[in-house]
Amino acid sequence: MKLTVQVKLLPTPVQAAALEATLRACNEAANWASEVAFRKDVKRNFALREHTYAEIKAQWGLGAQAAQHVIKKVCDAYATLKANLKAGNMGRPSSKRYRRATQKPVTFRPEAAQPYDDRMLSWQIAQRRVSIWTVAGRVKDVAFTASPEQLAALTLHRKGESDLVCRDGMWFLNATCEVPEAEPNAEPHDFLGIDLGIVNIATTSDGEIMAGRELNRMRARERTLRAKLQKKNTPSAKRRLKKRRRKEARRARDINHKIAKRVVAEAERTGRGIALEELTGIRERVRLRKPQRATHSSWAFAQLGAFIRYKARRAGVPVVYVDPAYTSRTCAECGHIDRANRVSRAWFACRNCGFVDHADRNSSRNIRARAQELWRCGALSTAPVPLLKPRGGTGRKRHVTASDARCASLGLQSRCS
Repeated sequence: MKLTVQVKLLPTPVQAAALEATLRACNEAANWASEVAFRKDVKRNFALREHTYAEIKAQWGLGAQAAQHVIKKVCDAYATLKANLKAGNMGRPSSKRYRRATQKPVTFRPEAAQPYDDRMLSWQIAQRRVSIWTVAGRVKDVAFTASPEQLAALTLHRKGESDLVCRDGMWFLNATCEVPEAEPNAEPHDFLGIDLGIVNIATTSDGEIMAGRELNRMRARERTLRAKLQKKNTPSAKRRLKKRRRKEARRARDINHKIAKRVVAEAERTGRGIALEELTGIRERVRLRKPQRATHSSWAFAQLGAFIRYKARRAGVPVVYVDPAYTSRTCAECGHIDRANRVSRAWFACRNCGFVDHADRNSSRNIRARAQELWRCGALSTAPVPLLKPRGGTGRKRHVTASDARCASLGLQSRCS
């Protein structure tokens, strides 16, 4: 499994100037190569190299490896753009955003990250020093700082490229590490259901509620302060805005890391799997009033899910995604579904059996039950069962397993499919 270890560089003023000049030269060359790729419609690595390699080396003074990485970065950017267009992330072809993305070349910021390989960057981890190539020559003995865990990961698992990043005047190296995964637990005896929310960030089926009131209050304060500073629009206000940017994102990321760590540790300790809701596309599905939009858009549920997923892979804990439909309206005791069961945001009261529970805890129990059923579906016989109606209208005959058929009747997706 690939993970990124970020270490902070501590360059001297002379070293920092050389690094800044290198980033600017590489990104200027990348912008020129992007224009060539767009004009000639050549967006593959080897084909674009024939048109740009010699010019990049001659005009910007880049070495052979740096020039190749610049060209590869341009091709990767166009590949990412093509994937986003195909997935519909840029809207419809008739939309303004789609046309803006396709009618001009991809551009790179002057301080955009630049990849380095082992020919351009060498690590002395024990001395906490790196030697790095720049347009001013090889810069040696650039100090860096890292935690003991990061140093151990770099020593044991570093493999591949590292990215040089400049952010708010600080320098970082993002090193790729190939970390081995733990042996997956193929037979979890139960699942830990996780209900994700805005007020309560995560609620487990064990009844643990990880509230986000402090984070939501901080976000409200930050939004109010940003609005005041933007309205003032003075040089000092712009300096304060620049200083405070990304503060909210850093705080949310830290909280998500802590929640993910607790969830995975509890599942690993008890020999259970983790059940999460499949929330892809929730922003497009949910209609909100204007005062609710900022709160909903700043909810980093995808980030929390990604943190849980990669930590679970390292620990060997299986993760199952279930359909979230009606989990908040379904009684975890009798299975009765009714909109009136949700008497308030915080409480659930079943109209059929009278069961009363915290609303998020009831939802997490439903998520756990769906994960158990889904896991049992995947463990059933795989004897083929004919499906009369072909999926996707292709006209081809298609067969599904018995587990697929049972999962389809439950509104779930088989882990074997």
